[in-house]
Amino acid sequence: MSYKAIVKSVISGDSLVLRGPAGAQGQPPKERVLHLADISAPRPGTISREDEPWAYESREFLRALAVGKPVTFTTLHSLPPNDDVQRDIGNAEINGVDLASELLKNGWAKLKELKREPTEEDHRKKDLEAEARAAGKGVWNPHGPKARQVHHMMPTDTQGFLSEWKGKSIDAIVEQVKDGSTFRVRLILPEGDHQFVNLALAGVRAPRVSSKPDETSEPFAEEAKFFTESRLLQRAVKVQLLSVPNMTPTPFQASSSSPAPTAATIYIGTVLHPAGNIAEHLVASGLARIVDWHAGMLANVGGMERLRAAEKAAKEKRVNLYANAPAAASKTNGAVANGNARTFDAIVTRVWSGDQISVVEKDSGKERRLQLSSTRGPKLSDPKQAYYANEAREFLRKRLIGKHVKVHIDFVRPKEGEYDERECATVRYGNQNSNIAEQLIEKGLASVVRHRRDDEDRSPDYDKLMAAEQAAAAEQRGIHSGKEHPAPKQPLNISESSHRATPFVNGFKRQGRIPAVVDYVAAGSRFKILLPKDNQVLTLVLGGIRAPRTARNPSEKSEPYGQEAADFATRRYMQRDVEIEILDVDKSGGFIGALYLNKNENAAVTLVKEGLATVHGYSADTLPWAKQLYDAEAEAKAAKRRIWEDYNEEAEQAVEVPQDSDGSALKPEYLDVIISDVRTTNGLNFSVQILNTEGIASLEKLMRDFSLHHKTVSTPAAGFVPKAGDLVSAKFSDGSWYRARVRRASPVKKEAEVTFIDYGNQDTVSFKDIRPLDPKFRGLPGQAHDARLSFVRLPQENSEYYPEAVDRFRQLCEGRKLVANVDHREHLSANHQLLHLRLIDPSDPAAQHDPLACINLDLVREGYARLDKKGAGKYLAAYPQVVKRINEASRDAKRERLGMYEFGDIDDDE
Repeated sequence: MSYKAIVKSVISGDSLVLRGPAGAQGQPPKERVLHLADISAPRPGTISREDEPWAYESREFLRALAVGKPVTFTTLHSLPPNDDVQRDIGNAEINGVDLASELLKNGWAKLKELKREPTEEDHRKKDLEAEARAAGKGVWNPHGPKARQVHHMMPTDTQGFLSEWKGKSIDAIVEQVKDGSTFRVRLILPEGDHQFVNLALAGVRAPRVSSKPDETSEPFAEEAKFFTESRLLQRAVKVQLLSVPNMTPTPFQASSSSPAPTAATIYIGTVLHPAGNIAEHLVASGLARIVDWHAGMLANVGGMERLRAAEKAAKEKRVNLYANAPAAASKTNGAVANGNARTFDAIVTRVWSGDQISVVEKDSGKERRLQLSSTRGPKLSDPKQAYYANEAREFLRKRLIGKHVKVHIDFVRPKEGEYDERECATVRYGNQNSNIAEQLIEKGLASVVRHRRDDEDRSPDYDKLMAAEQAAAAEQRGIHSGKEHPAPKQPLNISESSHRATPFVNGFKRQGRIPAVVDYVAAGSRFKILLPKDNQVLTLVLGGIRAPRTARNPSEKSEPYGQEAADFATRRYMQRDVEIEILDVDKSGGFIGALYLNKNENAAVTLVKEGLATVHGYSADTLPWAKQLYDAEAEAKAAKRRIWEDYNEEAEQAVEVPQDSDGSALKPEYLDVIISDVRTTNGLNFSVQILNTEGIASLEKLMRDFSLHHKTVSTPAAGFVPKAGDLVSAKFSDGSWYRARVRRASPVKKEAEVTFIDYGNQDTVSFKDIRPLDPKFRGLPGQAHDARLSFVRLPQENSEYYPEAVDRFRQLCEGRKLVANVDHREHLSANHQLLHLRLIDPSDPAAQHDPLACINLDLVREGYARLDKKGAGKYLAAYPQVVKRINEASRDAKRERLGMYEFGDIDDDE
């Protein structure tokens, strides 16, 4: 009785594996082994023994003749089964051709010795064998088989073998199908040697087939195996080796102490049959899923695009593994779940980390914080990753900050635990429309997120990202290098205190404009600046302007337009490459100066022009760009921008401020001064020199000439007796001569009380140390101006707090360049006036933002001064805002029991 089957494979030149029709419910078909009767062929080798001569050629002849074809066979004798596989001895025909006869005819088998009487058929086969022997065919070839090495085990040096053959097309035969995507193949190398290797298909994974009796195969595993087996088993194919699993360590796992990689047990590659790529057919039939991390291996051949197309088709048909696949989400250019535009143009305003940025939509002006889709940057909190975290952040900053980008929101990651909801986007920039995430990963400065198999929320360029990561790993770039970099040192904060900041000022002034990066925007005119070259940070306060105050905590309230000024400065200057110019330092350690964007944009001028800051009179007047500031403010006023929205030019012009009236406010008059003398008798009085004037410059020259003059004039003029009011030359206690005016003289004691007119200090000098003032030194007026604090007075001289108050005044004023505003001029005589001054420390941060901030107010706030209703009574009513602030400061001092209020309130006469 004859049977029909399909030749599944060929064991040797005389044995075949046959399979029947597929079983019910996807069960694999039954198999049987058929040994061809009366012939024997050379036995192929195994791991433990070599091939017999001509074994490979004999098997190849029968393989090419029979595999995959329908066969008709008869069984003559049954053998004991092996692993439940039926074994028979018999005859087989393909299309009427007897296989045993073909083998004998071509010399690839020999007749066995018969133990029965030969039949006519036996004689015919004997003649076929004799003809082949006479012709020297097959095993009868007198020259013997071609010498070759057959390596049944994986190469010992798997990485070296891969390096030699990677990407090359190698002829091969699939010898075994372990599951739908895992094979054992015989590589037929060009030199003739054979190398057996285990191979996993690149880009896909079929369900796993159980290898033990008590295991269960994964769903559709048997179907996938049969699908591949029926198409590839013992077929001639082309193989490309691409990689080995875990060829390189994952980021930050490699180090100099890492153990050497062990030999791989399998390669990853492609198998190409004349009919196509089996991987694509498996996916299209729903019998394999795509392996995302193989994308890099297939990048050069475009394999992933074809696999994705096959996957899409399988999902649409819902076949096999994709029977329960969710419907593909429709991702259009409409609105996402949170109501925002999905695709838009934007400007990058901030880089948070190596995978997060903030952008401002061009159309709406709305700021949105974005996560780069499917991208994970190094963690700054991990010491091993901190170096690369900084590198990644800097990479994004240099390429994106302030640049125009195109954003597409791929998905919205919902809030989870401590992580807020985040929009995940693909961000493209430049003329090439480059994906910044792909560039970041290719540089080895980020890795690709491994999404769950069923997670459709991922970058549309996911395969390109994977390819970029593999390229970075292959080149050992960045996080894949295995190099351990120490965590970056924290920049030195040179604005920690005035004591630390001051030594840097002169050096900064000499440098002029200094390259820097805006690290943070604290307020509209206050920035944290990074100096990358020196790894230093400092606080920069823009000189010459005052921006509205911004609330520092929820309990505070911002001044009008304070938050707008901070937001504007953040969007325009945050993380930009800038230049700074340092002019001075304030008493909290902040540096006062200018900030320039793109070489010529002065940030202070821009803020004023936008109506987000006002010009700060006395500090602006000394700046080289003062005119630009005033012009910008005039423009903002005319346009009624922001701060000036209620500005009324006519009303301002209608207000006339009296210039010098005893009871009226004086027009603001800011003077740069230095305290030259402090007098504490009959209340606190002092003398000031007005700086930045021709008088001071002339005084310096005069004093040089004066010193030379007195080296030649050593004796007093004969008969000269100084009297009150005389201008004289007097020797001070330091041994030098100065110009002075005689207050009173005593001919009896031969001494005089004098006031040194250029410094304001007083002394009693002997007649022998007094000379008439030479006329050539009389032309320059005295440079010391008598003054007192406006609005306030210190405690009474007999008070125990008076010395403390005087000491505090000296601490705040002596040896410092100050700014003084003349609030009142008190005329003591025709040629002598006492200036009532409001003293301002330009290094005080409060003075940059508060026009009423002054040392007078500081003394009141500390309990060392109080409102002077008597001495300043003539003009108090003209300055209601100042008086209000003094009263508030006084109440605070009383409440805190500071200074003179240590034991409670005091009466006016105390």
